[in-house]
Amino acid sequence: MPHLHIKEFKKISLPQKDDAVAFHFMAHNVHHKDEYLIATEVEGEEFFLLVKDDEKRVLLKTDKLTRPASIHNVHRALLGYAKMAGLDIIASNVPEGGKNVHLQEATALKKIEYFAQEFPKDREVRIEVGFGSGRHLLHQAAQNPDVLFIGIEIHRPSIEQVLKQIVIQKLDNVMVLDYDARLFMELVPSNLVGAIYVHFPVPWDKKPHRRVISTNFIKEARRVLKVGGTLELRTDSENYYAYSYETFIAFDKIMLHINKNKDIAVSSKYEDRWKKMEKNIYDVIMTNDEVSEPLVIEGDFDFDEVTKGEDELLALHNETIRFEGGFIHFERVYKLEEGIMLRVSMGSFDRPEHLYIIIKNKEARYFPELPLKSYANIKAHRVLNEVFHG
Repeated sequence: MPHLHIKEFKKISLPQKDDAVAFHFMAHNVHHKDEYLIATEVEGEEFFLLVKDDEKRVLLKTDKLTRPASIHNVHRALLGYAKMAGLDIIASNVPEGGKNVHLQEATALKKIEYFAQEFPKDREVRIEVGFGSGRHLLHQAAQNPDVLFIGIEIHRPSIEQVLKQIVIQKLDNVMVLDYDARLFMELVPSNLVGAIYVHFPVPWDKKPHRRVISTNFIKEARRVLKVGGTLELRTDSENYYAYSYETFIAFDKIMLHINKNKDIAVSSKYEDRWKKMEKNIYDVIMTNDEVSEPLVIEGDFDFDEVTKGEDELLALHNETIRFEGGFIHFERVYKLEEGIMLRVSMGSFDRPEHLYIIIKNKEARYFPELPLKSYANIKAHRVLNEVFHG
């Protein structure tokens, strides 16, 4: 993660702007005096820079919850604040050069709001979860120019590598998203997708709840797949294969096809390595044979007037509220120059969303963007609104 190791953190008067980098306000963690969040905006992307100031070192880096799609914008923000505040930089992994020429031309990287506002439905869609080096994603896109490919990945170097190749290969049918694939599936329209590829996912043997393949993921896959569409798992992990097979076969009705050590048109560098090691590779392919009901989610994320006082809101720190199908946990509380801010996790138990809520002059709003419009998040918002309303 890009960061600056600085001698001493210095505050600047806010708001302040230099070129295309703007800093709007600062939030102070009430229970951890060594933590600050700086609201930042670069080319329309809003996010937080995080200051961690302990006895050993002071770090300035991007906040994981709000990190922007463009890593270049993170670099600009870090260097921009350091320049404005006159920070003494001890060490840095932030490049000071300009943006890669291919990344300057890249338009394939999208934010979740792009899909939430109006999901592209003018052609068949195929989704790859965790595309890694991008070999399979790029090959499929080149071979199927009339299909829209959506690649989901959270590893930033992999994302930038694929964005460069999209420009170099002049592919206009690929979109890239840095987001939790399990949440993303909840906003995909029904009966639209031709294939979902989950190739060599992290096995998460010690944290199975983080696995991509789950009962809920399979349910969403069956809903979004058109008749004849497939969910394709490919793994070298015998544990993941066995777990996934048991998860698939637990459904009352399902169509599965199993392959072992089957060659495919293009393989990843990791697959090439595992084949040399003579590791077994397993494919579990589920074919959808049913038409699903259209996706309809009613509700919004508007707040009523907040009637609870500031002390009552700050006292929510570390509280958890459970309801049928989900929960709300108040992770951290922050003081602003005017108002307060809460960091919460909310939604379903196995795929919660983490976000910030700013409360000022009895008005509450999510920052920097709204939650994903899912059944669990809508229900959590209604509960949250009741909490704020007293």
